[in-house]
This record gives sequence, C-alpha cells and structure tokens, in this order.
Amino acid sequence: MIDYIDSAKGITSEMLDGFFEGWLSPPSKKKHLQILENSQFVILAIDDSKGKVVGFINAVSDMVLCAYIPLLEVLPDYRGRGIGSDLVKKMLKKLEKFYMIDLTCDAKVQSFYQSLGMKKMTGMMIRNYDRQSGV
Repeated sequence: MIDYIDSAKGITSEMLDGFFEGWLSPPSKKKHLQILENSQFVILAIDDSKGKVVGFINAVSDMVLCAYIPLLEVLPDYRGRGIGSDLVKKMLKKLEKFYMIDLTCDAKVQSFYQSLGMKKMTGMMIRNYDRQSGV
C-alpha cells in the first residue's frame, strides 16, 4: 500500500534509494534528504510494506504570491500506478492559494502536466551541471 505524507520528518537517507535517474551527477541520499527538509512543501509516497520512499514532489515559495515545483520523481518500479499524478494533485491542492505556480520540465512530459491542469509556457533557465549533486 502507498501512503502519502507531507513532511520529511522521520525520513532517513536510507529510505531515499534509487532517485535522480539519468542525472550525470545526482545528489547523494543525504543531499536528497536535505532538499526535502529545506523545501517549504513536500509530499512523499511511501511503500509501507518496504518502508521506503517511492516518489516525491517538493515546492519552494515566497509564501505570498509564488510557488515553484522543482522536483517530481517516482521510482521506475512504481511508475504507471498513478503515484506521480497523485503527488502533483496533492501538491497543487496545497498550493492553490498562490497566484503563480510554476515548474520547468522537458517537452516529453509536458502532456503529463497538461493533463493535470497546467498550461504550457515559455521560460528561461540556467543550469550549472557541475553543481548538480548539490552545494
């Protein structure tokens, strides 16, 4: 059974194995935990039978007008079960009071976010790939 929690409290780095698929220099499990702990909003999908995190989404915000969703990931063995959709829906519900809710994604997943009510837009970015594993 998959349970959803909205806090990293009680989560250990050992529960965060297998994320950041395809990243050249992924954050360590310790850095991943710091990301979750330092985000204003987080929702985790937990496989109770295995005691591990199988999906997560986080958001950062100015707590007035804007929120940004930087990360969403579901472990490969758990994809196709609606966990990613559930995580996004739960996060959008948490953020519904904000004027602006943004995220940046690759073109191949835009239809996923559009199916959840988000609109395609044009944006700009900088990526310092040499710092991808965290500071």
